[in-house]
Amino acid sequence: MPATPAASTGCAGLPAQPPTSSLPGFEGPPSRLGVRRPAWVVRTESNVRRERPKRPDPPCTICKGTGTINCRNCFGRGRINHVDLAVLPKGEWPQWCQICGGSGLDYCHRCHGTGEYREPMGFHFTVNRK
Repeated sequence: MPATPAASTGCAGLPAQPPTSSLPGFEGPPSRLGVRRPAWVVRTESNVRRERPKRPDPPCTICKGTGTINCRNCFGRGRINHVDLAVLPKGEWPQWCQICGGSGLDYCHRCHGTGEYREPMGFHFTVNRK
Protein backbone atom coordinates (compact mmCIF):
# COMPACT_ATOMS: atom_id res chain seq x y z
CA MET A 1 0.00 0.00 0.00
CA PRO A 2 1.62 3.34 -1.06
CA ALA A 3 2.05 6.05 1.53
CA THR A 4 -0.07 9.12 0.92
CA PRO A 5 1.42 12.47 1.90
CA ALA A 6 -0.41 14.36 4.60
CA ALA A 7 -2.03 17.63 3.63
CA SER A 8 -0.19 19.68 6.25
CA THR A 9 3.33 18.39 5.70
CA GLY A 10 5.93 19.99 3.49
CA CYS A 11 9.02 18.53 1.88
CA ALA A 12 10.98 15.97 3.87
CA GLY A 13 8.01 15.32 6.11
CA LEU A 14 8.33 18.59 8.06
CA PRO A 15 5.22 20.62 8.85
CA ALA A 16 4.46 23.33 6.26
CA GLN A 17 5.16 26.93 7.31
CA PRO A 18 3.81 30.16 5.85
CA PRO A 19 6.25 32.02 3.55
CA THR A 20 8.43 34.57 5.29
CA SER A 21 10.79 37.23 4.04
CA SER A 22 14.55 36.95 4.37
CA LEU A 23 14.87 40.69 5.06
CA PRO A 24 15.30 41.77 8.66
CA GLY A 25 12.29 43.69 9.92
CA PHE A 26 9.76 41.64 7.97
CA GLU A 27 7.94 38.97 9.92
CA GLY A 28 4.96 36.95 8.87
CA PRO A 29 3.47 36.36 5.46
CA PRO A 30 3.94 39.01 2.79
CA SER A 31 1.03 41.40 2.54
CA ARG A 32 -0.17 42.57 -0.86
CA LEU A 33 -2.52 45.30 0.31
CA GLY A 34 -0.47 46.99 2.99
CA VAL A 35 3.12 47.54 1.92
CA ARG A 36 5.44 47.30 4.89
CA ARG A 37 8.89 48.79 4.67
CA PRO A 38 11.82 47.80 6.82
CA ALA A 39 13.21 50.47 9.11
CA TRP A 40 16.53 50.67 7.25
CA VAL A 41 15.02 52.03 3.99
CA VAL A 42 16.01 55.66 3.52
CA ARG A 43 13.24 57.93 2.36
CA THR A 44 13.86 61.12 0.43
CA GLU A 45 12.01 64.25 1.38
CA SER A 46 10.58 66.87 -0.89
CA ASN A 47 10.81 70.61 -0.27
CA VAL A 48 14.28 70.24 1.21
CA ARG A 49 16.42 73.27 0.55
CA ARG A 50 19.65 72.50 -1.22
CA GLU A 51 22.69 74.30 0.03
CA ARG A 52 24.26 76.41 -2.65
CA PRO A 53 28.00 76.11 -2.91
CA LYS A 54 29.64 79.15 -1.41
CA ARG A 55 31.70 81.28 -3.74
CA PRO A 56 35.23 81.87 -2.52
CA ASP A 57 36.20 85.30 -1.30
CA PRO A 58 37.97 86.75 -3.24
CA PRO A 59 36.81 84.92 -6.39
CA CYS A 60 38.96 84.14 -9.41
CA THR A 61 39.10 86.99 -11.90
CA ILE A 62 38.73 84.71 -14.94
CA CYS A 63 35.84 82.39 -13.92
CA LYS A 64 34.23 84.70 -11.29
CA GLY A 65 34.47 81.94 -8.65
CA THR A 66 32.68 79.16 -10.56
CA GLY A 67 35.82 77.20 -11.45
CA THR A 68 34.65 76.61 -15.02
CA ILE A 69 34.97 78.55 -18.26
CA ASN A 70 33.75 78.01 -21.81
CA CYS A 71 35.70 75.36 -23.67
CA ARG A 72 38.49 76.83 -25.77
CA ASN A 73 37.94 74.30 -28.58
CA CYS A 74 34.16 74.56 -29.15
CA PHE A 75 33.61 78.03 -27.58
CA GLY A 76 31.03 76.65 -25.13
CA ARG A 77 28.78 74.96 -27.71
CA GLY A 78 29.81 71.36 -27.01
CA ARG A 79 30.16 70.57 -30.71
CA ILE A 80 32.87 71.44 -33.20
CA ASN A 81 30.83 71.69 -36.41
CA HIS A 82 28.96 74.93 -37.21
CA VAL A 83 30.01 76.60 -33.96
CA ASP A 84 28.83 79.95 -35.25
CA LEU A 85 25.20 78.71 -35.52
CA ALA A 86 22.88 78.26 -32.53
CA VAL A 87 21.01 75.39 -34.23
CA LEU A 88 22.50 72.91 -36.67
CA PRO A 89 21.19 72.89 -40.25
CA LYS A 90 18.56 70.28 -41.13
CA GLY A 91 20.03 66.79 -41.50
CA GLU A 92 23.31 67.73 -39.83
CA TRP A 93 24.48 65.69 -36.83
CA PRO A 94 26.69 67.21 -34.11
CA GLN A 95 30.34 66.31 -33.88
CA TRP A 96 30.98 66.41 -30.15
CA CYS A 97 34.00 68.20 -28.77
CA GLN A 98 36.76 65.90 -27.53
CA ILE A 99 38.13 68.43 -25.01
CA CYS A 100 34.95 69.00 -22.96
CA GLY A 101 33.03 65.84 -23.92
CA GLY A 102 30.11 67.89 -25.24
CA SER A 103 29.46 69.87 -22.05
CA GLY A 104 30.92 73.11 -23.38
CA LEU A 105 32.78 73.70 -20.11
CA ASP A 106 36.42 73.40 -19.11
CA TYR A 107 38.33 73.99 -15.89
CA CYS A 108 39.58 77.50 -15.33
CA HIS A 109 43.26 77.74 -16.21
CA ARG A 110 43.98 80.41 -13.59
CA CYS A 111 42.50 78.79 -10.45
CA HIS A 112 42.56 75.16 -11.67
CA GLY A 113 38.83 74.75 -11.01
CA THR A 114 38.82 75.85 -7.36
CA GLY A 115 37.29 79.29 -7.96
CA GLU A 116 39.73 80.94 -5.54
CA TYR A 117 41.77 83.95 -6.53
CA ARG A 118 45.34 83.17 -7.53
CA GLU A 119 48.06 85.34 -8.86
CA PRO A 120 49.07 84.64 -12.46
CA MET A 121 51.70 81.92 -12.60
CA GLY A 122 54.91 82.25 -14.52
CA PHE A 123 57.79 84.65 -14.68
CA HIS A 124 57.38 88.42 -14.56
CA PHE A 125 60.35 90.27 -15.88
CA THR A 126 60.79 93.79 -14.67
CA VAL A 127 62.32 96.43 -16.85
CA ASN A 128 64.92 98.60 -15.14
CA ARG A 129 65.06 101.98 -16.80
CA LYS A 130 67.79 104.39 -15.84
